[in-house]
Amino acid sequence: MVWWLWLLVGGVFVALELLGDAAFYLIFLGTAAIGVGVLQFAGADLPIWGQWLLFAVSAIVFMVFFRKKLYDRIRGNLPGFGSRSEGEVVNVSEDVPRGGRTRVELCGTLWTATNIGTDVIPAGTQARVVRTRSTQVEIAAIERSAADDG
Repeated sequence: MVWWLWLLVGGVFVALELLGDAAFYLIFLGTAAIGVGVLQFAGADLPIWGQWLLFAVSAIVFMVFFRKKLYDRIRGNLPGFGSRSEGEVVNVSEDVPRGGRTRVELCGTLWTATNIGTDVIPAGTQARVVRTRSTQVEIAAIERSAADDG
């Protein structure tokens, strides 16, 4: 493949990582593709099978050796991350059916949240964080008692 195509593919992977919830996997595919593109641009004349082999091996090596370090550095030091976030209350801006997804703000960061409770969480109410998984949180409606109804 030509060098600019590798750079384009790498850029697409990086953009998808930044826009989605891939949890730090696509960034390494993008880095590997960009690396192959830079090598091709610098004059390395690898056959197509060599380019694909280099891409695959470097992506796997990057994931194995750097994913946890990068993930911990970016997400692991956030205040309220992980089990410390469990029990926190978040505001819900749209109706979220059982199993449905929405975006919520937790500790100043937007998260993808999944309703794992049995009830619909109505728009404009609050929900409780049940647990965090990767770059997502699981939420459930806050149970209202008869005393809350006034």
